[in-house]
Amino acid sequence: MYTFDARIRYSEADCENKLTLGSLLDYFQDCSTFHSEDIGLGVRYLQERHQVWLLSSWQIDVARYPEIGERVEIGTLPYDFRGFIGYRNFWMKDSQGERVAAANSIWTLFDLEKGRPVMPDRNMKEGYQVSPRIEMEYLPRKIAIPEGGEEKAAFAITRHYLDTNHHVNNGQYVHIALEYPREGFVIRRLRAEYKKQAYLNDVFCPVIYERDGGYVVSLNDENKEPYAVVEFTGE
Repeated sequence: MYTFDARIRYSEADCENKLTLGSLLDYFQDCSTFHSEDIGLGVRYLQERHQVWLLSSWQIDVARYPEIGERVEIGTLPYDFRGFIGYRNFWMKDSQGERVAAANSIWTLFDLEKGRPVMPDRNMKEGYQVSPRIEMEYLPRKIAIPEGGEEKAAFAITRHYLDTNHHVNNGQYVHIALEYPREGFVIRRLRAEYKKQAYLNDVFCPVIYERDGGYVVSLNDENKEPYAVVEFTGE
């Protein structure tokens, strides 16, 4: 288990003075990065071995969005390894110790030189000590895409979207998809399924679907194959 304390910043909030879903995801991603760095398994460790952890899916459940100035605790724990797949929980608690959000994520360790998934080495298995997974509803990784859908304007990927692995950061897919639900739609659950990596100058062709009071956003390539599928469920 790994935790760090933070305070909700003005730059992380929306026009209602509340933490945005995109910023919540960023907190979780930063938490896993801090964890890896602090146990010596961070970015440089992976770069030296030409490896990267690729995110396969997110599920984030939100009880409430903290407001500007609130003090929060962000935590994470790995709870399983199965071959080259790693499973990790996240949570955010308020100053009263109440959980305001929880998440499940699935990762694949990928060797960039070999071009295929690889098993974690001994250092990783010893460093990422697994704990029992947290209590939450665990949904399947795959997201069904409904029929129909509305095509939105295509756009090219610029350097702004890239991370240290030189591909589009997993959080950026969600930040992009968040532009499409109607104004005032309160998201209580996010699911994201990542299909393939996107790089500089690739073109996103979004298609938006409405279903059951929520939205599915498929971020497609020019051949209508998805890079990622994002689902938002509201109140």
